Amino acid sequence: MVRSRFRGLVVLALPVALAACGSRSDGERNLDSLDNELVDSSSGNATRDPALMSALQDQIMVDPTLAQQANNDAVRPPAQPYSGAVPPDGVAATTAGAAATTGAATSRTLKKTPAPAADCPQCEAARESLTLGALAARQKDKRTSNCAGTMRYSARWAQRLPADLPLYPDARVSEAAGSEQGNCALRAVSFATTASLQTVLDWYYTRATDAGYSAEHQADGSEHVLGGTRDRDGGAFALFLTGRSDGGTDVDLVANNGN
Repeated sequence: MVRSRFRGLVVLALPVALAACGSRSDGERNLDSLDNELVDSSSGNATRDPALMSALQDQIMVDPTLAQQANNDAVRPPAQPYSGAVPPDGVAATTAGAAATTGAATSRTLKKTPAPAADCPQCEAARESLTLGALAARQKDKRTSNCAGTMRYSARWAQRLPADLPLYPDARVSEAAGSEQGNCALRAVSFATTASLQTVLDWYYTRATDAGYSAEHQADGSEHVLGGTRDRDGGAFALFLTGRSDGGTDVDLVANNGN
């Protein structure tokens, strides 16, 4: 009796289990209906759209040569770091050094620059000036300071310095500016050289005094200033020099009578 009851329960439970396994949610039935509507050419018509069926059932074509490539428009890192190194100051110097270059550039004997004055107000002006224009604006010469506000920056100004106060022979220019507005003929340039500070100082002192300029030497530690004026044409210049750890010299030159 018990066995017959158990057998009856199994018979009743089996259809229920099968029905549970085969039951689908309303959402799934809705998706099936939507699929059928997409593949059928019209509602209630069993005819299939060949183009639609081909798009849905055909295999996706993949180019194996492009599958592993990144988007060509994507920004990708370089294969190696870019070189931002600045070439050394002596990259173009002669084998005998800057002294030999200087000797080849002029046959005159260099004069010894007089000892500097104890006070150096121009050294403070150089430290506080962030640009060549600001440095020019702080010069005592009115022609220089009045033209400072009209200065424009370009490397070409480095080639238009006064003929009697040109660039040092192995100078490597980092910045240059100038002005020709109105009566202005202002020139300013920043450069570096492998020559020692004393050599550069003597070279410009010799050229300035030979050209008729006065020349006053000031210094504050490793900072030196050489400046002067010329009465016959109102010319004026200021040279700011700082010794480098590698034995070379950093120079700023400001002159009011450029070419």
